[in-house]
Amino acid sequence: MNAPGNPFETFPRYPPPMDTAKVRIRPAREVDLPAINRIYNDEILHSTATWDTEPWSEARRRAWWAAHSDGLQPVLAAETDTGRFLGFACLTFVSDKPGWRFTREDTIYLDPAARGQGIGRQLLAALLDEARRLGVRTVLASITSTNTASIRLHEHLGFQRVGILRNAGYKFGRWLDTCYYQRDLGEPPPGTPAWVRTPPRST
Repeated sequence: MNAPGNPFETFPRYPPPMDTAKVRIRPAREVDLPAINRIYNDEILHSTATWDTEPWSEARRRAWWAAHSDGLQPVLAAETDTGRFLGFACLTFVSDKPGWRFTREDTIYLDPAARGQGIGRQLLAALLDEARRLGVRTVLASITSTNTASIRLHEHLGFQRVGILRNAGYKFGRWLDTCYYQRDLGEPPPGTPAWVRTPPRST
């Protein structure tokens, strides 16, 4: 099955536009996992925003949630004032080596009906606030080169492109490039969690 290379550009707008003043960003809860999985699995099946090719099971999503419940890898949710789930974002360790404890990779996915209305910007801004609270210095993003909406979003919030891997992925019958973006938040203050807690080591 062929799919659009950039869902942010090819999905139609969904009227009426949302009142973003009524959108709130909050910590995700376990009850959000079905909505998180629905949004992510739709991306797997229909876009190259993720290079996963098989939908995640409920068990895999719950394992992901357990790993992100360590207080060092926050997960945020966006919802309307009536409780409609719009999307999620998270920070994830890039390595379990202790020297990497000041670096995270960001992830942001939105419901198709929530795109193009500034909600991704709200999520990413809140995620950067969480990174500062934790004492994270560097936030990375790996973005498929055709995902211009995500690239614009990260550039708007101060990320700089630091590299590109060409033909690094393969999905929907074609080779894909990924762009690496970085936001340096500066020297974290002493005593923040990243100084005193290290990533759990994999066995």
